Amino acid sequence: MHRNFVLPGLKRGQYESPSFMVTSDMIDKENVRKLVDEFLEGSSLFVVEIKVTPQNRIMVYIDGDQGVTIEDCSKLSRHIEKELDRDREDFELEVSSVGVGHPLQMVRQYHNNIGRRLAVITNDEQIIKGKLTEVTEQGVVIEKDKPAKGKKKKKDPETDIHNRIFLQFEGIRESKVQVAFK
Repeated sequence: MHRNFVLPGLKRGQYESPSFMVTSDMIDKENVRKLVDEFLEGSSLFVVEIKVTPQNRIMVYIDGDQGVTIEDCSKLSRHIEKELDRDREDFELEVSSVGVGHPLQMVRQYHNNIGRRLAVITNDEQIIKGKLTEVTEQGVVIEKDKPAKGKKKKKDPETDIHNRIFLQFEGIRESKVQVAFK
């Protein structure tokens, strides 16, 4: 659809196209990724996810082998702010740890959560809840929760006598750490 714009000084019915175009430059996600990787290199912190919306809202989620502090997030945020040019592209920046409820996305995150309860949804929509006991490069071992009293347990050929199951990463759609309130 072609639009004509009425410019000051023109009479009704006279139209002229403007000599300028309003464009919205979106922040390049790969550029943000490079800045984050550069800052985190050599540390125990790592990127889990980076999102950039069309409105230039940048969200950076990080995790660490020893956890993430507010100071870690603050330093990374200042580094990104310093490297991006607000005069060229306005943006909103949010740097945070992945937090509770954020799905596990990297093998490194699974290692950090050995001994914790997970809720895993497989690609075939099966929901498996239990304790994460082991992590390999191919997948995870979950010690499944015992069935509630009165419910019969189905025999599963992949489950051994200790109620453990091996799930390959490629068969996992989503894994979340389950918070236990005692």
